[in-house]
Amino acid sequence: MLDNCLLLTICSGAVKLSRKRMHALHKGRAAVEEAMLPGKQSEPKSFLSLSQFLLTSGQVGQCAIQKHSKISYVEVEILDAHTKKQICVLEKILPSFTIADVKHKFHKACPQWYPSRVGLQLECSGPLLKESKVIKTLAVSSIITLYFRDLGTQISWTTVFLTEYTGPLLIYLLFYFRLPNLYDMEDINHCSRHPVVHLACACHSLHYIKQILETLFVHSFSNGNTALKKMLQGCAFYWGFTTWMAYYINHPLYTPPSFGNRQIVPAMFCFLVCGAGNYFTNCVLVQVHKTSTKTHFVRPTYNPFTWLFKLVSCPNYTYEMGVWISFTVMTQTLPVAVFALMVSLQLIIWAQRKHCKYQKDLKNYPSYRTAMIPFIL
Repeated sequence: MLDNCLLLTICSGAVKLSRKRMHALHKGRAAVEEAMLPGKQSEPKSFLSLSQFLLTSGQVGQCAIQKHSKISYVEVEILDAHTKKQICVLEKILPSFTIADVKHKFHKACPQWYPSRVGLQLECSGPLLKESKVIKTLAVSSIITLYFRDLGTQISWTTVFLTEYTGPLLIYLLFYFRLPNLYDMEDINHCSRHPVVHLACACHSLHYIKQILETLFVHSFSNGNTALKKMLQGCAFYWGFTTWMAYYINHPLYTPPSFGNRQIVPAMFCFLVCGAGNYFTNCVLVQVHKTSTKTHFVRPTYNPFTWLFKLVSCPNYTYEMGVWISFTVMTQTLPVAVFALMVSLQLIIWAQRKHCKYQKDLKNYPSYRTAMIPFIL
């Protein structure tokens, strides 16, 4: 009972104190309003209250201006990576800017270097900075030094792949239809084509048509450009080997595989299965990259062609290698075998690189997965 009385006394005291403070506040406001009236300007107390009000409001406004003006900028000095001479200094760069924003600023300062051609590095011999890199993660002081490297003429990845894949499709068809001056006319008149020649043309054309359609409607490229010289190298590789393969397979003196249909039919079936597997795994990879975060790795789906994800990190490369090995067995020609070997070596390098990246970046990545060939590689 005594505790309750004490609590009531404290509460009533607090209420009275708050009422006094409210009354004083209203009184102060009234004094200011009276000071602003023409008839009350002669009173000293009112004038003092008005002066204090004006001084206080001025201080608040000044603090707001100072707080608003505290924006820290960064200066970015661009040096040539080869000569180490200064190209320009970019001023008023916000710490939240990305390397892509810096490239656009650099393009405005030096219009001859458009953003996709500009490569920026922290060190002369260091790696290129990604366009998503934020400036504040690089800033040690208010001035940042970056080194410029000319990446050369840039072309979109879509254009690169369409050029690389359209060439082999057309070149092979030129040899298949045996345009004039490609072969000796006497050999053409005296020799008939084996059915495997027609089958090889159908499989080869189907493969590259699939690649073209995937480039247009399936694949998405995060890095939109590449150097022109890389496209020329890719075209020389694919176009040159296709010319070599097509010349031998469509030659009038071409001899069919040693075991006939017992060798051709299983190889053709394997070719079609690997082509389908390559398509479905590419679709899964594109879908995962669009929807999931970087902390998740690709898992198999209900589609049997994707079950290879349980064992390897890059089943699309496994199927791609299977396509060309099957084509080699089906045609039994040296040029196809050499091309399959070259493609397989390149795919193994890419697969191992991606596999190591997955193991480094993704938590709880399955340890039993290999890069490309189950349990082996």
